[in-house]
Amino acid sequence: MSASPFQRFIPFLAVLGSVTALGVGTSWAKQALFPVVGAQGTTAVRVGLSALLMLMLWRPWRWRLSRADAQAVALYGAALGAMNLMFYLSLQTLPFGLAVAIEFAGPLAVAIWSSRRAVDFVWVALAIVGLALLLPLGLSGSTLDPLGVLYAVGAAVFWALYIVFGKRAGHLHAGQSVSLGLLVAALVVVPVGVAHAGAALLSPSVLLVGVAVAAISSALPISLEMMALKRLPKEAFGIMISMEPAVAALLALALLGERLDTVQWLAIGCIVAASMGSAATARRLPAVQAQPA
Repeated sequence: MSASPFQRFIPFLAVLGSVTALGVGTSWAKQALFPVVGAQGTTAVRVGLSALLMLMLWRPWRWRLSRADAQAVALYGAALGAMNLMFYLSLQTLPFGLAVAIEFAGPLAVAIWSSRRAVDFVWVALAIVGLALLLPLGLSGSTLDPLGVLYAVGAAVFWALYIVFGKRAGHLHAGQSVSLGLLVAALVVVPVGVAHAGAALLSPSVLLVGVAVAAISSALPISLEMMALKRLPKEAFGIMISMEPAVAALLALALLGERLDTVQWLAIGCIVAASMGSAATARRLPAVQAQPA
């Protein structure tokens, strides 16, 4: 039987929910945790507690895992951990919305590379214009911190790898792949956070905020993204999150008071438009169906 209109709309709702929850949680983390444990400690708290929450919720040891699947989950989790660390390091000196816009080059590259048609050069050009307006290359008078930009670019690379490796693990139960992936991510970032923040990570106030941030900005968005990945090809998934830079900028304005100038909003608009254009012309591939829970 063909899917109902609502069922076909589920992946879009999942991605929209993921983007919103991620923006709210990240804004809260930047405001409440950065001054206490820094970007490295915030990443450790967020990812480490997310892993604990998801392990308790899904108990992934209930499902068998082949060696090939274990390797796919390990790569997915390592990319996830590195992506989070690079992104939070970029937030030390970059506004949230602009860091997301730069990071978004990763999934956009995955989407366009998967198609490689002539029309995609239009979207590549739009994305390049947007990035040129943001990056401190002396072309646009940008005053963004170069180190922060490098961290955001690193996050973009790992975000692209996260999508590719996540798709390889997409045939697994979402609870299994997400919880085990977060466990691997925690093994990557927690030692870095401990080395930077030490015993401050065990402060009751840090742990309390950390649990809430972990649930809102990591466990929930990742679960929703894996749900969408099961129903979409990786290029379509990369395109559907095209609203994230704009949503992040709006949430940062409302929650953090981070105001962007006209050129920066124009840059975000170019990047979002590039993704929207790719969405309209993307070559669709058969979606991977989810296994029964």
